Amino acid sequence: MVHRIKKMLIVNRGEIARRIMRSAHNMGISTVAVYADGDVNEPFVSEADQAVSLDGETSLETYLNQNKVLVAAKSTGVDAIHPGYGFLSENKTFAASVIEAGIIWVGPSVNAIAQMGDKLSSKSLMIKAGVPTLPSIEIAKGADIVKLALDIGYPLLVKASAGGGGKGMRIVLTETELLEAVESARREAATAFGDDRIFLERWLASSRHIEIQVFGDHHGNLVHCFERECSIQRRHQKIIEEAPSSVVTEELRQKMGDAAVAAAKAIDYYSAGTVEFLVDGKDFWFLEMNTRLQVEHPVTEEITGIDLVREQIRIAQGQRLGFKQNDITIDGHAIEARVYAEDPKQDFLPTSGRLLLFERSSLADARYDTGVETGSTIGIEFDPMLAKVIVHAPTREEAALRLARVLETTRIKGITSNRDFLVEVLRTQAFLDGDTTTDFIERFDPPRNWSPSRSDVVEASIAAAMVAQGDRRAKAKVLSSLPSGWRNSEMPPETVVYLFQGEMFVLDYQSQRDGSYSVSIDNRDLSVAIKHRDGREIALEIQGRLVPFTVLVEDNLWFVHGPMGQIELYEEPRFPDPSATDVGGGLSAPMPGNVVATYVSRGESVIEGQLLIILEGMKMEHRIESPHSGFIEQMFVVEGDQVSNGQILAVLSKNLDPNAFKK
Repeated sequence: MVHRIKKMLIVNRGEIARRIMRSAHNMGISTVAVYADGDVNEPFVSEADQAVSLDGETSLETYLNQNKVLVAAKSTGVDAIHPGYGFLSENKTFAASVIEAGIIWVGPSVNAIAQMGDKLSSKSLMIKAGVPTLPSIEIAKGADIVKLALDIGYPLLVKASAGGGGKGMRIVLTETELLEAVESARREAATAFGDDRIFLERWLASSRHIEIQVFGDHHGNLVHCFERECSIQRRHQKIIEEAPSSVVTEELRQKMGDAAVAAAKAIDYYSAGTVEFLVDGKDFWFLEMNTRLQVEHPVTEEITGIDLVREQIRIAQGQRLGFKQNDITIDGHAIEARVYAEDPKQDFLPTSGRLLLFERSSLADARYDTGVETGSTIGIEFDPMLAKVIVHAPTREEAALRLARVLETTRIKGITSNRDFLVEVLRTQAFLDGDTTTDFIERFDPPRNWSPSRSDVVEASIAAAMVAQGDRRAKAKVLSSLPSGWRNSEMPPETVVYLFQGEMFVLDYQSQRDGSYSVSIDNRDLSVAIKHRDGREIALEIQGRLVPFTVLVEDNLWFVHGPMGQIELYEEPRFPDPSATDVGGGLSAPMPGNVVATYVSRGESVIEGQLLIILEGMKMEHRIESPHSGFIEQMFVVEGDQVSNGQILAVLSKNLDPNAFKK
């Protein structure tokens, strides 16, 4: 029997909430959003037909609060609930509560979630189904962890049983790292999933992460939609995904597809699901099954032409699959890059703040799945993904190179992101050659950011100076009709100083009678003319060459996006800030977050590399270690404190005399 959905609540946020709304609206279904306090002004809230506040800030207070979500669903009279991915998407208790409330659950059965949601029980099922699996064992309370690790063998992976998205995972190479990794993984798993159960699994340092998309309906039909390769990862989390895989042969595709369908049949699966494997040559091992939509589902949509969200909703209504196995074919190649608010140069630590500009590239065809817009705020409570950018092309190389160029011309200002790192990865010869194992980043170490040439910095400085003088002229209260820089006598040129990566660029400019400017910078004398100006967009003719720029300024920081990428310049103020201070030996927070634990106190001696503080932000932990031996001169935080990015946590002195710290 078909139960038509008229109104659907989406228990999620950001890009996935918008993605689900898009398909729902196209199907004539009304949508309801729920939101945390910090998300009230985000696009997914305004794009829903209705929105309900969950009255809280954290995940536990909002998107993970089952009672609040169910109250919102009942108060808005929805027919169905779609969980997206993450949060409650694989929570068997919530799925059961939705069904008991008489609301359609857009997902698999409670039994399937229960069996596959627990990573350990799912492995047992796969062994019975004849699917190859890696050795693993649960760490029960009070267990001899050292002995269990020896039984598995090093290297191994500490992994959250209810995990996903790289949370609650730690690679352990030796016994000395084991206990601390277990403790840290437990804490992170409890924070991210509300479940601190963890297990040990054999770690394959250099393999490929390849997954199979499966789909089933309530009528016993079950198919696979080929593979996605997700081997390019950092922090055990995928950042570049593609379909199909460059190494999967027709024979291996058939074997893995059959294994994935067998895994799904073993639990009478329906809805969208993904069976993940580790692949080494012709051998593959079951990793886990995700009983939900995946972040990287767009690449499958691009090569098959199937709207996976639409198909999920159709199945939830009781309809049959809209296709059979023989109907599905591979068309071309698709690659997706996840753009995160994070700093690749700081070990990919999350960043936060307000997006001064987020502007999609118009250079070439690309799909953007994004939850942000210009003005959006990236906080510390949720995943810092800004967008998924997807390109579909006839060949893999064309897809990679086009995606690199699209990312390069995507304007992101105000927040440090991994955009430039993704560009470098996509253009790495090893990536283009298909040498994409899970240790790709460690093996090839692509540049963490784009390094502009001196000419790029010079031209960015010129663009900033031309915008600045134009803005000053527009704000002038007297003689506003005169051209910028006009003088009735011979005067020295205007001077502005920019800093880029610690280097000073002194720029002198003087207006000419024909409206152009004579510019001197970096021992070069240049002729510059403003050919077009429209808000933040400016086109300059520099020595006869027309160059377009996008320019924004925030305080003394200039964001200049030119033809080859983005450059950030600091304009040196004319007078120094008398309130500025420097804390010698200060250890500052590399990201905003909460102080999980402190291990030292004032006056205590420490050695180089010693763990001092653990911060938790955006569901990830970061260790603050001593950069050298010495004494803790000051300690400014305690467990439970919330800190901002750059806040001084402690002051470490190189003074080795303990008497210097006696009270």
